[in-house]
Amino acid sequence: MTAASTARNLTINGDRLWDSLMEMAKIGKTPKDGVCRLALTDLDRESRDLFIKWCKDEGCSIRIDKMGNIFARREGKNPDLPPIVAGSHLDSQPTGGKYDGVYGVLSGLEVIRALNDAKYETEAPVEIACWTNEEGSRFAPAMVASGVFAKVFDLDYGHSRADVDGKTMGEELKRIGYMGEDDATIDAHPMGAYFEAHIEQGPILEDEGMDIGIVTDAQGQRWYEITLTGVEAHAGPTPMTSRKDALLGAARIIELVNKIGLDRGPLACATVGMMQIHPNSRNVIPGRVFLTVDFRHPDDAVLADMDAALRKGVEDIKSGIGLDCAFEQIFYYAPVPFDTSCVDAVRKGAERGGYKAREIVSGAGHDACYLAHVTPTAMIFIPCVDGISHNEIEEVHKHWSDAGGQVLLDAVLAKADEKQAATAS
Repeated sequence: MTAASTARNLTINGDRLWDSLMEMAKIGKTPKDGVCRLALTDLDRESRDLFIKWCKDEGCSIRIDKMGNIFARREGKNPDLPPIVAGSHLDSQPTGGKYDGVYGVLSGLEVIRALNDAKYETEAPVEIACWTNEEGSRFAPAMVASGVFAKVFDLDYGHSRADVDGKTMGEELKRIGYMGEDDATIDAHPMGAYFEAHIEQGPILEDEGMDIGIVTDAQGQRWYEITLTGVEAHAGPTPMTSRKDALLGAARIIELVNKIGLDRGPLACATVGMMQIHPNSRNVIPGRVFLTVDFRHPDDAVLADMDAALRKGVEDIKSGIGLDCAFEQIFYYAPVPFDTSCVDAVRKGAERGGYKAREIVSGAGHDACYLAHVTPTAMIFIPCVDGISHNEIEEVHKHWSDAGGQVLLDAVLAKADEKQAATAS
């Protein structure tokens, strides 16, 4: 039997992958069977420690960079070749599910376990990457550590990101023992290709009876932070016509954001997801409101049009009420097309497994979106029940997990043995 035919016959152990997902889900488990593992908390450290233990059990070497990104390496026949990498993240939303992010990390681990089971030696090394703070729920913006890796942000910017208590990523990396010594950019760690398996986080695949989403592109995103400042005043004696109510301005901006999204449907998404009111007292007119805006669209021109509509609308709203306004776009990336050869490897893996698959555009941001700037990249989606994610009740069926893991194995093998296959032909 040739190496190529051996590779085609390799299979993951779906039960083992599932058991690993359930074991990891015990760390930070919530009352509704979700997880809360905010980035760089003690629970995040516990999940990282377990992941590293499992990787060492499989004979992997471990590298940690200055952003706390973890790389677990299985050597190949040719150690001079750049590794083929599978990965995602272990941190979660405050009320997160047990598959978002972690599925990509542990399906990458299952790829290495399957290779070890078969005693199969790939031409290029194979690695698993675990990225720090993908969610952005504790430290904004999201995906900051993979952004540093891709040189979208510099290291000082990454280390200076602070949570609501003023604790920075740099301080917390040191506190939990995950401030590595290695350079945090791709210059120090080239990759041959990167694959990320993930739950869809939307309803399309399940609604259409699909097993696999072949992700061709990811939507562009713009994130904003807006602070409206008016005048705090007594809710009783202050006439309606004399008020400078910051919360009224925020309410009008929320309505504006919703209209911007609806007017550019069906692909546009527009969300106000966070708001803080000061002084937040029932008989005081709010004098200051902080709110966030999240815009997404796969067409960068439409995304720019949404930006212009928001800026004009906010200016009109704040002027009409007499408010001061601090407006900042804190995060932007253009729509991301994934590498055609990597996408084709995912497509062929789905065909080989006989899975029902369709092409799909990612509506969410992922570490893969930054990796695509610096290395050939693709994503694999599996369905999630009712399309629910960022929620404790997030769920997938085991056969979806099995399918995604198998397609990931096939795609990684296709790239890891690419040079060998070319030589043989």
